[in-house]
Formats: sequence, structure tokens, C-alpha cells
Amino acid sequence: MTGAPPTYAIRSRPNGRLTARIARSMLAGDGLEAFWSWYTERAALSAHRVTRIPLEELSGWSTDPETGDIGHDSGKFFSVTGIDVHIPGAPVPRWSQPIIVQPEVGILGILVKEFDGVLHCLMQAKFEPGNANGLQLSPTVQATKSNFSRVHRGKAVPYLEFFRDSARHGVLADVLQSEQGAWFYQKRNRNMIVEVDGDVPVGENFIWLTFGQLHRLLRVENLVNMDTRTVLSCLPFTSQDSHPLIVIPEDDFHQALVRSCSAVEGSLHSMPEILSWITGIRAQSEVVTRVTPLTRVPRWHRSGGAIVHENGLFFRVIGVDVAGGSREVASWSQPMIEPSGNGIVAFVARRIDGVLHVLVHARVEPGYVNVMELAPTVQCTPGNLGALPLEARPRYLDVVLNAPPELVRYSVPLSEEGGRFYNAVNTYAVVEADVDVEDGADYRWMTLHQLAELLKHSNYLNVQARSLVACLHSLSS
Repeated sequence: MTGAPPTYAIRSRPNGRLTARIARSMLAGDGLEAFWSWYTERAALSAHRVTRIPLEELSGWSTDPETGDIGHDSGKFFSVTGIDVHIPGAPVPRWSQPIIVQPEVGILGILVKEFDGVLHCLMQAKFEPGNANGLQLSPTVQATKSNFSRVHRGKAVPYLEFFRDSARHGVLADVLQSEQGAWFYQKRNRNMIVEVDGDVPVGENFIWLTFGQLHRLLRVENLVNMDTRTVLSCLPFTSQDSHPLIVIPEDDFHQALVRSCSAVEGSLHSMPEILSWITGIRAQSEVVTRVTPLTRVPRWHRSGGAIVHENGLFFRVIGVDVAGGSREVASWSQPMIEPSGNGIVAFVARRIDGVLHVLVHARVEPGYVNVMELAPTVQCTPGNLGALPLEARPRYLDVVLNAPPELVRYSVPLSEEGGRFYNAVNTYAVVEADVDVEDGADYRWMTLHQLAELLKHSNYLNVQARSLVACLHSLSS
């Protein structure tokens, strides 16, 4: 069959370079009074009841009598099983634990649109049963495949069509990213930012906010949820230009932070050196992870309707029953992971030749797809350290804990994913080092523009590091 060849045309956006448009939106951070009025109203109207119940009483979920694994009766959503882990040479070379298996790739998507020349994000006030304060700011779409396929027979996910058929719109970011490698087994979500030009009806639980407003709200305890943070981190905030995207402020720290976003300002290590270091660690790391039935996971037992470790530390698997009206279904029950205490997630930072660098840690976790991902300098739950060998204590934990107040540039408690984790809160921090901190075999100093380059690709930065990248950008405005 023959015919005329297809005709192609180059499309261009009329509003200039994307980085400059993002910068313009970052500078528009005022006017949050209307947001707080809207948020207070939504919080009052979205009351939910979350009740802890024994795992044996979960409706729609069953425990396999032979394996002890917990799964949904539909075979969808997720399951709780066990893993056996062996990492030769690690401080804890072998252990077993429960873990969530969710093979579906979900969508975390933020819809953006220009109003009066300024990019705005359509954000959602979303309840999750594990949220520390119930209602948090979520992406436009935050849904698993089971949810948007309507396995639960509930309401359709609003605005899903913009992300399922993104080729019709302007895609600003689209990358598969991991989630918690200690609690999820090879979990990935599609992180997307899609720009639209036409009219977009605004639902009652949705609001338009600028990037600047969103980043200011990142300084509020337990407000901007984990899924929003990871999507924001994937934005191309950095520039190849010699001129910074944001007007350089007067103080030295913020000058160094803004310079860190520009590739022309340089870095301690080149990107080829960083990539070679990552590849070398992945090639040399031996991680053997075997999925195993929960009944064969030693030192973990069912007790009081939950699955707990024999010393009561680390985390427990609990059941919750949820009732309320702002989700796709009015009520449901599910298993969740409840950590044993609040954690600390921190970047140690320093200025090198006037450019801010952060110390990343090459962290191996059993649930990662590719063995290792770059993590914050410190990522731990201090209350668990007493049960671990001394060498498992994070190398720079004392630098973070003992930092003078004037060197703590950011410190805010933020919730982890509230759909699977119950009251999981970490204090996210950025601390300038007041002692000599050097690279080590598992650590490297990196700039923000280098992290942004890696965030264009999957499985380089873990979800905690991505959250901290978003928090750092909140300081630049």
C-alpha cells in the first residue's frame, strides 16, 4: 500500500524556555491566605474514621493458611509476604522480614497550566488512612493500577485521562521511580508532570497553586505528602546557563544553593566520575533477596492481631478499618506497615568553591530493583539502632544530631506514603557541616544540578533523597 509520506512539524512553546517558566512560578510564592481557607474547609468536610483492627478481621483480605501471606480477595492491590536477605560484608549480613509486594506501576501525576503567564499546579487535598494528620496535599492523580482500573468498583479517578493519554499534552517530566526499598519489594511509580492549555474543570478537592506556593508549604509539618515531593523533585529546576534561575539573595548559603542548580558553576566530581562510582558499587554489591512465605520468616510472629518482631522494634504489620466519603469508595479495610518510631532523613551539606554540595550515600536495600540507590547522608530510625551492631550506626548521624541551630537550614517532620504506612513520619533536614567531612567509599559530594540530571532517569535516587531535593528547592525561593 502506497500513499503520501507523513507530514511532520516542529512544535515550539511560545513562553520561552521551561526552566525560566518554572523560575517565574517559583518566585510567585505569596497569596496563601486563599489556600488556607480552602484547606481548612476541606479538612472539616473530609472527616474519616480509621480504626485499628486485628489482621484476622480485615474485610476483603485473606491469610493463606499454608504460607501466612496476606492478599486481597481480588488478587489485585498488594500483598504482604516475607523476604530473606543476604548481603555479605554488611553490618547485618543476613535477616528476614515481612514486606509489601505491589507489582503494579501506579501513576503520580501533577497537572500544570499557565494563568497570566505563571505556571500553576492542580493539587488535591487527599485523605490517606496512614497520614499523620489525615488530609495532605497530593498530586492531581495518585493512584495504583487497581484503583484506576476500578477493581474496588468505586468512583473513577479524576483527571486520569490527562496522564493515560499524555502524548496529546506537554510532558514536562515522566520517569519511573522507586519507593521505600526497606518496606516495598521492587515497587515503582510513574512520576509525571503534564501541561495543558485548555479549560480544566476544578473539582471540590482540588486547587491551583504555583510552584513557589507549593515549595513554601513544604516548610509546614506533615502537609505536602510524599508523592507530591517525589514528583516535584523530577522537575528540571536546573539550567545550563551562567545566569541563575532565581535572583541570588545576599547571604552566602543561598547564593551557594542557587549556584548549585547551574551546571556551569562546576562540581567537585564530574558526572562521568559519579556514574562510574555508582556502576562500580552496583557491580560489586552482592545482594541475595529471596521471597519467602511469612510462616518461614524467623523472629517475626503474629501477636495481638498484628505481625511483630520479637523485640518489638523496626515495624509491625497492622490492620485498619476506614470509613469516610472523600475517596473512591466510602469504606474499606487493609493491612499497613507501622514503624516503631519517627526517623531522621538528612543531607549534610557544605560549600565547595562557593557551590553547595550535599553528601549522598550509596545505600543498598533489599527491595530495590537495581541493588543500590543514592540516599541522603543519614537515613535511620534512631530508636532501632540499639538492636543493631555498632557499625550499623549511620556514619554522620552525630554531625546531624549535634549541628548548631544556625547550621540547620531545613528541618520539618514530613509523612511517608499514607496509603501503605501508618503514621510513618521522618524529620527531613539539611545541615551544613561544621566539621571536616570527606568523601568515603560509599559517599560522594554532589551538586543539585547533578542530582537533577540523575532524576531524569529511573532508580538513581531513592524516595527519601528525592523528598530532600524538593525540600532544598523550597529554600531557593
